[in-house]
Amino acid sequence: MLDLLTGQSAKPKTLRPHQARAIEAIRQSLGKGNRRVVCQGPTGFGKTLTAAKVIEGALAKGNRVIFTAPAVSLIDQTVSAFENEGIRDIGVMQANHPRTDALARVQVASVQTLARREIPEASLIIVDECHLRAKVIEELMDSREDVFFIGLSATPWAKGMGRRWQDLVIPCTIGELIEAGYLSQFTAYAPDVPDMTGVKVSKGDYAEGDAAEVMQGNALMASVVDTWLGKGQNRPTLLFGVNRAHAKALSEEFERAGVATAYVDAFTDTVERSIIERRFRSGEVKVACSVRTLTTGVDWPVSCIIDAAPTKSEMLHVQKIGRGLRVNPGTEDLLILDHAGNSLRNGLVTDIEHHTLDKTAPGERQERKPSEKLPRECANCAALHTGLTCPFCGHERKPVAGVETVDGELVELTPKRAKSEKATREEKQSVYSMALWMADQRGYKPGWAANKYREKFGVWPRGLSDERRPADQGFLNWEKSRRIAWAKSKQKGAS
Repeated sequence: MLDLLTGQSAKPKTLRPHQARAIEAIRQSLGKGNRRVVCQGPTGFGKTLTAAKVIEGALAKGNRVIFTAPAVSLIDQTVSAFENEGIRDIGVMQANHPRTDALARVQVASVQTLARREIPEASLIIVDECHLRAKVIEELMDSREDVFFIGLSATPWAKGMGRRWQDLVIPCTIGELIEAGYLSQFTAYAPDVPDMTGVKVSKGDYAEGDAAEVMQGNALMASVVDTWLGKGQNRPTLLFGVNRAHAKALSEEFERAGVATAYVDAFTDTVERSIIERRFRSGEVKVACSVRTLTTGVDWPVSCIIDAAPTKSEMLHVQKIGRGLRVNPGTEDLLILDHAGNSLRNGLVTDIEHHTLDKTAPGERQERKPSEKLPRECANCAALHTGLTCPFCGHERKPVAGVETVDGELVELTPKRAKSEKATREEKQSVYSMALWMADQRGYKPGWAANKYREKFGVWPRGLSDERRPADQGFLNWEKSRRIAWAKSKQKGAS
């Protein structure tokens, strides 16, 4: 069955180098005996053309194919894309769709429809967005051991995927596509770093209700709008909120500031969504606010992402930023305004890499190693970057006491600790010295530094010297989070 992918199209299309590598990598994996292969293709990879070429090869050998889409809304888009690549023998499995044709050799179906229908025979099943882990797909894998499955995903890092899928091929990375000009260069800023201390974690991510409460403070809401007005350059923008109420409230904040805004959620019907997309493309709408509705299957001309939804999920983080990485006329670069601190928490999207599928068993906790390259804010231009030299302004970060340079990266030696008994004297002195330095820089009284020290360790700074030391990024982030928490408490007290 290795020749499943080796057929030739009567009208061959030109593949980009990374697409050709993807098909060859899949073929080689199948040749090793694997029948469940995942291909990781970042945003802008061109997975539709890649899938079309795979389907052409299968059809040329007389095989039947099922292509599954994660949502009903993507069915017509997929059919149109395949037809543009010369594939005509297509049937659709979705309600009473006019393209229903059980005899067609290519069936395009939503995962939801597959769960309710008798599934036709096929030699190859292509699963789009395979990280979503649909039960019907896993049941198909169990019942059709002779069928080849190819999964497509920009983020195939879901818990337990490696227990079903046998191999992962990575023909290219986000960084490589940016370097080749297929994706946009980007600059990320973290105007706010919300204090997520005490926020509950459910299924590996922040509980929605608690996260929304943190992010709906008036100061943070105002900061989102003010930052965009100052830095956004009137760019076409997608905004991600924590939940519907939060995203809707942010939309209203932008409207009050005189910015043309639209709101999209899972209940926005296809007609209204099409109207919003048309207005967005024409520039009539500048900021489109949503929750997760616009994280997949969206190819709008975006050149700014506002992320106001904290997450511990690398998958969700990459999916959101990916919406703005496509290169479109007038959107050749991307501005990221990360009010959620996700880039600082998870890393820049170009630095998040996993080379194998996760094999965590059900009921076990998925272990994730934090990114080895977490960015910091440039002290000169405030852009986020890794390494010693800012690639945007050229400012060189100077190592300070308590920080060691290792392999070109800055690594904090002092871990974050909240209790005085868990901190060494050197760590306490470092924090107090940075607080004194900051008090001098801002014209505060020395007592401010003592209060900050007490806020962190629960005791006064007794027996420490008054030496000053420039604040590192960890201290700057912590101090900023304290200011945000204070503002939030004042707002609650006033309500």
